Amino acid sequence: MKLYGYFRSSASYRVRLALNLKGLDYEQTSVHLVKNGGEQLAPAFRALNPDALVPVLQDELDGEAATLTQSMAIIEYLDEVYPDVALLPAQAIDRAYVRSLALSIACEIHPVNNLRVLKYLSATLQVTDEQKNAWYRHWCETGLAILEQKLATDKRTGRFCFGDTPGFADCFLVPQIYNAQRFKCDLSGMPTLMRINQACIEHPAFIKAAPANQPDAE
Repeated sequence: MKLYGYFRSSASYRVRLALNLKGLDYEQTSVHLVKNGGEQLAPAFRALNPDALVPVLQDELDGEAATLTQSMAIIEYLDEVYPDVALLPAQAIDRAYVRSLALSIACEIHPVNNLRVLKYLSATLQVTDEQKNAWYRHWCETGLAILEQKLATDKRTGRFCFGDTPGFADCFLVPQIYNAQRFKCDLSGMPTLMRINQACIEHPAFIKAAPANQPDAE
């Protein structure tokens, strides 16, 4: 199993977490998102993923090779094909709830703060770094505040996003908190998120997946 990613990519971070929680072995290949104009834009990588995005996971199942893209699809694949350590709950209604938490991050927060969006703001719209960072903080803080409200009021919240075992939603939350802290977002009014994040980053699977612990970390 081979994972193409970048140490600071939120989406790559999510997949590393899922792989680690499941105890799966994988080889990492770095795709630097900044150097050389962005290695994800090179023809060789575009041949692998026309979206020019990381992560990409290559796996072989029953002798057949598969190339998978999009972090949520990859994690769902891992949960279906390697079910021994389940990341999603057993009940359909709980699975839908956990997916909704993950989607709140993957679809509502992350896209407007993605690297290519931030680069467009700077390079094409000519906004200042201060304006760009204000954009990031606004959308990230807005989305995380909503997630805080959901988790703080739902009885299914435990030590982690769902119960007392780390799972699917935590794989999305922790990378988003990591980036929020990088951009100095105000997380002071989000005690539930910060409590869950702290429990996660002390877990061995999360320690192993942390950006600072990756081979391509700068």
